[in-house]
Amino acid sequence: MEDIKVGQIVGRASYDCDVMFRIHRIKGNEVELHGEEIRLIADAPLDDLIILEDEDRKERKKKDKLKEESCYHLFRQERKLIREKNEFDMTAGYTKKNNHFEMPGKVLHIDGDPIYLKKCTQVYDKLGVPVYGVHLAEKEISTQVASLVEMIRPDLLVITGHDAYSSSKGNVDDLKAYRHSKHFADAVKEARKVVPYMDHLMIFAGACQSHFQSILKSGANFASSPERVNIHALDPVYLVSKISMTPFNERIGMWEILKTTISGEKGLGGLESYGSLRRGFPNYSPQVKEE
Repeated sequence: MEDIKVGQIVGRASYDCDVMFRIHRIKGNEVELHGEEIRLIADAPLDDLIILEDEDRKERKKKDKLKEESCYHLFRQERKLIREKNEFDMTAGYTKKNNHFEMPGKVLHIDGDPIYLKKCTQVYDKLGVPVYGVHLAEKEISTQVASLVEMIRPDLLVITGHDAYSSSKGNVDDLKAYRHSKHFADAVKEARKVVPYMDHLMIFAGACQSHFQSILKSGANFASSPERVNIHALDPVYLVSKISMTPFNERIGMWEILKTTISGEKGLGGLESYGSLRRGFPNYSPQVKEE
């Protein structure tokens, strides 16, 4: 297996290559794998890996792209309806065009995967959500999240990366059987020391197969994964963007939040919340007079 190198896209023969992985680290005969489209981390022996052909990779990416575009278009439709309602509210129902402005909730997105972080920030930008992105290894997030929250003052915090449950390490209720769930839970606890109130800082934390209950118990508003399934790389983006773009005085049920995600209720869950968008008036743009 001398052709196997860090960064290559592979599948696991023992799992019929059901998931595309990126080789993150090679140590002897063991390889650490990171999901290419889903937030899963896995270990595998070298002889279990199959290098995926370009045609196979393109076909898989094409299918994934269709899922992403479907969520994007659904989000845009939802956003259009919210904007029309906002315009109606700001004009008290009059037909006269209003020049109000909007301030969506600001997101601090901390990601254990730099490639995913770049992909996520690109989608935030497309959706019009203000974001500050930081790459930190999952084990390091809890040591730096407090200072980042104090510095950025976000309305929404995302703590994510890669995770995995291993039945050989314990049952599903044992936090020690998860790769990074404890790190996510610890990071949430540290963030809550800075902003204890859930409506003042809304937090999503978790990745693939994460211990949903312990992360929520630590103080998160939203977490993964209720049924210990894999979640898509962009799921945290669509979840918090829905809140960022919803007015602060409107309550949002979990179904309203989850219907614009890719994984849905099996992969994501949490508590009903209020939006974080604020509207202002008038939309004043000062003009510089020529002398």
